[in-house]
Amino acid sequence: MSTAERAPKQDRSRATRQRLLEAAVACLAEHGWAGSTVAVVAERAGVSRGAAQHHFPTREDLFTAAVEYVAEERSTALRALFPQGAGDDRRAVVSALVDLYTGPLFRAALHLWVAASNEDQLRPRVTELEARVGRETHRIAVDLLDADETRPGTRETVQGLLDMARGLGLANLLTDDRERRERVVTQWAALLEETLG
Repeated sequence: MSTAERAPKQDRSRATRQRLLEAAVACLAEHGWAGSTVAVVAERAGVSRGAAQHHFPTREDLFTAAVEYVAEERSTALRALFPQGAGDDRRAVVSALVDLYTGPLFRAALHLWVAASNEDQLRPRVTELEARVGRETHRIAVDLLDADETRPGTRETVQGLLDMARGLGLANLLTDDRERRERVVTQWAALLEETLG
């Protein structure tokens, strides 16, 4: 097989993998862990179950890779919102960080966390994934807020912001919490101005 023939095959393989990852997150967000099988994801992605298992031998492989993939995409998109940094607009940063926890990725991740709390095989993978995603989100928040972590309390303040954002995401699962969320975002932005300088 020539190099020219391999490139389209590799492109198709990458495209199939991406469709599977996106379908897995959508299924997890819509149907939860119990309703998200490899067969359901393969059908949604428009590929055979065999193709899905070629890329992801186990269900756990598929769903942890899917959440990680979308988390990386969200991190890239978040950084792209502020290519020159946030400047003085910390409220926009707080709002963007809160948005990370109110969409389908958070819903999918939450289903994965709940499943991991009951499944010993899944728990270590999800714990490691969550730690990695959490560290990256913290780094992005520090950068975008132009926070100086050498100052006492700054690290805890940024982590508190992320914990608050996660809490708002949980509240949003049951009802549209947009109005209250906007007031909380405004208050946190003011607190960050005071705390971070």
